[in-house]
Amino acid sequence: MKINIKQAIKHFYSIHSLALVFEEAICNSLDAFASKIEVNISIDELDKPESLKITIKDNGEGFVQERFDKFCKLLEVDEDTHKGIGRLVFLHYFEKINILSKYGTKQRNFDFTIDFDEDKINRKEFETGLNQKETILTFQSYYPPKIAKYDYIFPTYLKKYILEQFYPKLYLLKKEKKEIEIIFNLNVKNLKKAQVIGARKSVITTNDIPELETVKIDSGFIPLFEESEVRFSIIKQEVPTDALLITALCIDERTFNLTDIISTENIPSGYELIFLFYSTALKGKTDTSRQNLKEDDIFFKTIKKIFRQKISEILEIRLPQIKERNFSTKESLTKNYPHLIGYFNQEEIGFISKAKSIEEAQKKFMKDQKEILEATSLNDEKYEKALEVSSRTLTEYILYREKIIEKISEITQENSEADIHNLILPKRTILKDNNHLSSIYSNNLWLLDDKYMTFTKALSERTMKEIIEEITNAGTTKNDDKKPDIAIIFSNNPELKENSKVDVVIIELKKRGIILAKTEEVISQLKQRARKLMNYYPNKIQRIWFYGIVEFNDEFKRSLKDEEYTPLFSKDSLYYKENKVYLNADSEIPYLIGTYILSIDAFIEDAKARNATFLKILKEGFTNSNNIEDE
Repeated sequence: MKINIKQAIKHFYSIHSLALVFEEAICNSLDAFASKIEVNISIDELDKPESLKITIKDNGEGFVQERFDKFCKLLEVDEDTHKGIGRLVFLHYFEKINILSKYGTKQRNFDFTIDFDEDKINRKEFETGLNQKETILTFQSYYPPKIAKYDYIFPTYLKKYILEQFYPKLYLLKKEKKEIEIIFNLNVKNLKKAQVIGARKSVITTNDIPELETVKIDSGFIPLFEESEVRFSIIKQEVPTDALLITALCIDERTFNLTDIISTENIPSGYELIFLFYSTALKGKTDTSRQNLKEDDIFFKTIKKIFRQKISEILEIRLPQIKERNFSTKESLTKNYPHLIGYFNQEEIGFISKAKSIEEAQKKFMKDQKEILEATSLNDEKYEKALEVSSRTLTEYILYREKIIEKISEITQENSEADIHNLILPKRTILKDNNHLSSIYSNNLWLLDDKYMTFTKALSERTMKEIIEEITNAGTTKNDDKKPDIAIIFSNNPELKENSKVDVVIIELKKRGIILAKTEEVISQLKQRARKLMNYYPNKIQRIWFYGIVEFNDEFKRSLKDEEYTPLFSKDSLYYKENKVYLNADSEIPYLIGTYILSIDAFIEDAKARNATFLKILKEGFTNSNNIEDE
């Protein structure tokens, strides 16, 4: 029966990398009982992948007739530890693979290509007259337009990769006192100055395989895992480097790495940790490509849970500092992500990466949000759940506000006025209808007061002409290019109600560190804005508030007292006055406009105090509630 090799490659290797070529070739060499494997990689330039050439030479048994017959028949194997398709990955990357095998006094030489047909190639063995034991695979004519990661041809990376893939096999060889040497050589003929490849040679020997301790797993009433154990090694390196961590299932003398058991970020630097899980239940549990596990999720979730628990027990004894680190991680997550309290998997915190813990908790939270939002009706249980989910959503928003406050707290006199301005509402912005969630996150008007979150329109550094047009919903003939820093229109929407009246807030900002005269300008600027707007009062404007945000000093406080401003309660300096504003020189009756002058520190600290109160209330509620169990 003939097989379409191109389609077979796609079917069996949906996930692959160039490193898999080395893995499969070395696996074949080890299966042929090779004690020395030499990998030579050459390339003209790193940016010329078509020039890539790989030769892999070993001293194994070679392609004797029996092995050659098996090579020619896809998927024909004698045992579960071999799948019979590894060679297909060669053809995904290389157009031509030449195989020269010498064994005893005979040799065999043939090409393996996409059109390989054992009936059309010379199946005969040739007598050489020499007693040799050598097989050489030569890979040429690289297919893809580029090498996805140069790491895949670098000796240092390949040494680590092959060690990770073959720890069980290499460990077994060491226990049997069999020597093994795998050599990686790289030759880049023209290396550019900016390119760094590290060591051009790396070697694996049995000395790289540490002695492993064994801990039996007491799986209780689960007979499936009766013959299970964890073999491990914990070594403190003489010269501290980044932590090396391998956590893997050992299946059919191969290593199936589990990167989500424990993250290297949780391991102290300078340690080399290896944890291998062995179980009779795992035999034959990978797919035909030996890349993916083929058992159901529940099976492997159980294995991962048992594996992680055993690693935790070992580390608590051997590296007690990890337990302290885990405690700090839990505290950090509780502090920074209170809206996810109860969603974190307590067994995984401090083992998987912090980012992964947050991601998994966020997914559970979003699942609950979706369930509530899509519910057609709410029974008592779902009603309580809806209250909890909405509280968590509010907490998430309050946390966002906390970050904005931290950002604005960092502003110094080195920052421009625009830096403050853009944090409140980006310059030249016009926002309409704050009912949409996207609008809520695109401005920070709540820094001034939470009531200003309910605006109809908000304008940042737009001209008075534009503001008046927004208020009156009509064009004006007079051009006025004066620009208040921020204007807020709320109460009603002039576009929806023809005769509706609106409330208006005008905000003027001054940067830190300016002279008194410049600071005092804020009061006169506010009065000028009032006159412009009051020409449309009372037909379109029913109330106006003015805010001046400046840096205070004793001279400016005295100036405000001279103007009869009244100090109000605040975390810093806040003054208020109802200013009299005459529309023109002939006006006899003034309009009273409420004017607030507050310090930049009051602006920040008052917002911080309001936000902290919200957060404290919400945190207490989640901390005291029962944790949500994992599904």
